[in-house]
Amino acid sequence: MIDNEEQVDIICDGVIQVYSKTELLDNLNNKAVLTVKAGFDPTAPDLHLGHYVLLRKLRELQTLGHRVVFLVGDFTARIGDPSGKTKTRPELSEDEIKENLTTYTNQVTKVLDMSKVVIKFNSSWIDKLKPSELIRLTSKYTVARMLEREDFKSRYEANKSISMHEFLYPLLQGYDSVALGSDIEIGGTDQTFNLLVGRHLQQSFGQNPQVVLTLPLLEGLDGEMKMSKSLGNYIGLDEDPDEIFGKIMSISDSLMWRYFELVCGTKRDEINKMKVSVSNGMNPRDLKYNLAESVVSRLYDENISDRAKSAFIQKFKHGLQPDKIDEFCFESNNGSSSITQVLKASGLTQSTSEARRLVAQKGIKIDGQTIADEKMSVKKGDTFVIQVGKRRFKRVVVS
Repeated sequence: MIDNEEQVDIICDGVIQVYSKTELLDNLNNKAVLTVKAGFDPTAPDLHLGHYVLLRKLRELQTLGHRVVFLVGDFTARIGDPSGKTKTRPELSEDEIKENLTTYTNQVTKVLDMSKVVIKFNSSWIDKLKPSELIRLTSKYTVARMLEREDFKSRYEANKSISMHEFLYPLLQGYDSVALGSDIEIGGTDQTFNLLVGRHLQQSFGQNPQVVLTLPLLEGLDGEMKMSKSLGNYIGLDEDPDEIFGKIMSISDSLMWRYFELVCGTKRDEINKMKVSVSNGMNPRDLKYNLAESVVSRLYDENISDRAKSAFIQKFKHGLQPDKIDEFCFESNNGSSSITQVLKASGLTQSTSEARRLVAQKGIKIDGQTIADEKMSVKKGDTFVIQVGKRRFKRVVVS
């Protein structure tokens, strides 16, 4: 049987910051089963591997016998989390939130034991708050403390607008902890401010403050920004297995180690051994195959993972085109246009400068042939398949 000190070590493994270990041990000594809160705002229809990092820690806490509350922020989603944002987020409609919400529970079943999950919706208590209660809640925090947040501070100093309802977001997220009486809340490092507001509010309402665990943010496919659907650098938990496998194979060798650690939970010692193998001549592609197989197996099963690997080798290693390719109609206003304009318009590149760079790097193929001229023109009536890198294709019809 695992003692409480061992539990603390397991719970804190892979965590960036704990507020605080002493309180966590005290909670375990006083309660056999802790209430663990993790909030998800349904602002997009898909969960991705960045969310998986958090879900994996929740599953770990389930295994230790604790009560996991999967909190759906259906009310706070209407505001939109301002964390890390340089401008006010557009408000989502209730229909958009409901549509996004329908996919969430199906996707978390890939990771969590749903028979041991309590699903809550924060609208069930926030909608019931009276004006007097909301005013009381706002009195628990100051504007000065809100402006300590880096995103609010930078917007204020740049004379960019901050709407009053954005100040409410961390308060309402914190109030969720009061409503649930949570013992632990987990979230990404970008949520630290909001999570600590929860601790403060619990104390203000006479509760024991929750222990806060912050987890590292998983970088997206670009290896630079955190994984996000809005940035297009994500791997969705519900994506086609072949697509997931291909996306994993497309990441850089340096990013591969990060995915091994955060997604698969591979220990540092094992990762260091793999790095030594690569430095001794092992092809990092072979390790990336292992990574892709592991990720697909976690989200589906080993048989599906094996099929995805075979499909990848058949389609991409041997340079074959996939069976299904999205079609893009490009309108050429002047009768002819450059290939860099087509690349940008189709979404295969973010800009014409990126398109020119990829052409120079021999990363663009037209009907299987690498192109070297960034000024290559296309004209009305042309039809061709354009390939960027190993796995992105578009069938282009020029009109």
